[in-house]
Amino acid sequence: MIKVKTINNISPACKSILDSKKYEIGEDLVDPEVIFVRASSLLDYNFGDSLLCVARAGIGVNTIPLEKLADRGVVVFNTPGGNANGVKELFLMALGMSCRDILGSIQWVLDFDTSERDVSVVMEKVKKNFAGPEYMGKKIGVIGMGNVGRRVSNICQHLGMDVYGYDPYLSVDAAWAISNKVVRVDRLEDLCDCDFLTLHVPLNDETRDMIDADFIAKMKDGVRIINYARQQVVNEEAIRAALNTGKVARFVTDFPTNTLIGTKNVVMTPHLGGTTWESEENCAVMAAQEAKDYIENGNINNSVNFGKAVMSPSRLARLCVFHRNIPSMIAKITAAVSGAGLNIENMVNSSFKGSKISYTMLELGEQPGPELTDAVKSISGVIRVRVIDAK
Repeated sequence: MIKVKTINNISPACKSILDSKKYEIGEDLVDPEVIFVRASSLLDYNFGDSLLCVARAGIGVNTIPLEKLADRGVVVFNTPGGNANGVKELFLMALGMSCRDILGSIQWVLDFDTSERDVSVVMEKVKKNFAGPEYMGKKIGVIGMGNVGRRVSNICQHLGMDVYGYDPYLSVDAAWAISNKVVRVDRLEDLCDCDFLTLHVPLNDETRDMIDADFIAKMKDGVRIINYARQQVVNEEAIRAALNTGKVARFVTDFPTNTLIGTKNVVMTPHLGGTTWESEENCAVMAAQEAKDYIENGNINNSVNFGKAVMSPSRLARLCVFHRNIPSMIAKITAAVSGAGLNIENMVNSSFKGSKISYTMLELGEQPGPELTDAVKSISGVIRVRVIDAK
């Protein structure tokens, strides 16, 4: 049985993908081969030697030690697009909250004393206090044009906004899904004259503090910023200062902090972006499919610490090798296979650009014995060897 440990509340939909005769799923399993996780941090987690992969039911992986796991030959998956529609729909709420003081108006109604006054009369006098601009005809800058960003861009265009998108890593597939009325800009600074700014990027060394004091100073006075990316993408002290001066009219974020709670013109939700029944189910199913394909076929798809390595399912045995990304490694591995008298029917090799670790999967004409796996393990630079038996 393959043990699958769940951390956080993972949708039971994953059980529809993983055969109960092959997989045991639970929160208290020891030495699992697979870990399913949502938002909990694994940075200090004590990983066992049996672990083969981690599947993140969601997109953000800044809470997972990617390099540490890659060095051990452990694949980390995420589920791009699984909760994109849920985030897009919540963005519509954020856009409205960034304009009119909807939160303040709701609180006014909740606090209204009905013992002496008629709310229908008084509200006509106070409603102007909650007014704000419309979206139509305004310029919005979208930072990050991935699964969420492109959906947000298209919906803003349908709302009558002038949409400008920035993403230096925009893929061809993503570009095809974006309305041709969305203007692509090459520099972040080209968004500084926008009325609205919305962020949909992962957190990494390039995006941390992307919106800082220097960038905000270049922006249009009264800009409205929405952060549905990650907390650290927007510098907290810079946004507080800009809100206090009115440089930023309103800040809507899905990542509340103790520092921002109580700050005027900040609207915060507790990380609700992908919190819909459908999103949670989509992500759980995707995570299970990715883990299953890797466990049973050796395939790597949607990994965040290894490149894509996929071969069509077959009945042949597969030799899966994680090794240092250095010259002659593949030659040494294939020589060991030839030395064992086995034929290589198919092979795939992948690694991230600049990565120190590579993954090589070989499809063999016969089932390899322990002599071959021992020979491959003995090669200097090999990190982990796994055999998927012939079916």
